[in-house]
Amino acid sequence: MTISDKDYPSGSSQPSRPVVPKSASEALRPKAGTPPPRRSRQSRNQFVIFLNFILSSIVLLVLAGGLVFYLGKLEFDGPGPSASAETILIKPNTGVREIAAMLEREGLISDQRIFLLGLRAHGADGQLKAGEYEIKAGASMRDIMELLRSGRSVLYSLTVPEGVTVAQAFQRIAETKELSGEMPDELPPEGSLAADTLRFTRGTERKQIIEKLKAHQEELVQSIWERRADDLPIDTIEEFVILASIVEKETGRADERPRVAAVFLNRLKKGMRLQSDPTILYGLFGGEGRPADRPIYRSDIEKPTPYNTYQIDGLPPTPIANPGRAALEAVANPSKTDDLYFVADGTGGHVFATTLEEHNENVARWRSIQKKQQEEAAAAAKDADRNAEPAAD
Repeated sequence: MTISDKDYPSGSSQPSRPVVPKSASEALRPKAGTPPPRRSRQSRNQFVIFLNFILSSIVLLVLAGGLVFYLGKLEFDGPGPSASAETILIKPNTGVREIAAMLEREGLISDQRIFLLGLRAHGADGQLKAGEYEIKAGASMRDIMELLRSGRSVLYSLTVPEGVTVAQAFQRIAETKELSGEMPDELPPEGSLAADTLRFTRGTERKQIIEKLKAHQEELVQSIWERRADDLPIDTIEEFVILASIVEKETGRADERPRVAAVFLNRLKKGMRLQSDPTILYGLFGGEGRPADRPIYRSDIEKPTPYNTYQIDGLPPTPIANPGRAALEAVANPSKTDDLYFVADGTGGHVFATTLEEHNENVARWRSIQKKQQEEAAAAAKDADRNAEPAAD
């Protein structure tokens, strides 16, 4: 069969070659697409390929680093693993890596590496201070870092009460287990330690505590001595401390100390002996103090010692205790009275007198009170023994 001109639309050109009919499979086969453009010679260059690799690696590393930093920051700022408060002790010259390892070992941080990185990021790896710290339950690594950087250590207290001797103060210091180091070989002079409460961190040297107490007392005594009354019958700062120590031991009531001081100062002015019982005890037992089960005997008054103010004129050779601020102030500025005597009144205080006759009446009253107290104590003890007896069968 031939194709005539009428088989083509009007105006179309006649094909230059005959149309070959296709099979059904060939007609259904998809036509080939447009081929991609050929890569330029530059894009095929090995150096460009290497640069592309480097840039891709850098991007990946930045993304990975950012993710690690984000996760590490969450761990550093988030709650810690500790379920309860813990106390840790960081000794002087401990390295930051040792501190981080200890914190992880104690279960206070989850990862010492993150802690070290956090310290470095905050510029704190060289700022951690030695001391004893209380780490709160659930404290974050940031919280622990700020605590160790602040130096806010756990503080302990040591109290040296008014009226204790140097030997008794040394015993307290030696028995304070939070302190470290040896005690001095020799005791400082009696009266040279301040009656004070010191706050310290664990591991503080005992000698350092003693030096602080000595410095505080020297400063206190000097400042009060400079403000003393003009008419005191004492000439030196040493005599000032001696009399203040006697006043300290005679009464524990602050409101009485200026009046007790006035009694002794009035006696010194008149050339009378001080006749202070605490000086007798110091002469007998020294700085160790009278044993609790040892009563004071009348014969003790007759025993001659350098401290027995019933036997010697004027002041004893040294203080008999460490006087506190109130006793020092009382001697420096005593009450303006003519009192020459005082005796206990049975209520924890004293009653004062200007004459011996009046004083003897006060003494008789005090002895009557003592007798009554002893009788009441004996009756109470007897009742206690009766109540403790087993019932008859």
